[in-house]
Amino acid sequence: MSQAENPQRLLSGREPTIDDIHELTGPATPAFALQLRERVRRLIAPLPTGHPVRTEGERAIEDLARLAFRSDDPRGAIGPGEQGWRGRG
Repeated sequence: MSQAENPQRLLSGREPTIDDIHELTGPATPAFALQLRERVRRLIAPLPTGHPVRTEGERAIEDLARLAFRSDDPRGAIGPGEQGWRGRG
């Protein structure tokens, strides 16, 4: 979904899952990494420290920040599908 969030993820009482994190971050590109980072941040905000989904979300936030601010030279960048990327899987 473009700027709108998937309404199923925002239902009251529904706890986010690691799959939710992977669905958000799987298609990450440098152009949209910061928007995705904010969606992950909102998704994990109510979870307590140490919660497995929060931990995965925090890792995803770090990865997305690196992706967003990487060099314009793709030869020196780490992104989805490259060794060192900690996105999905």
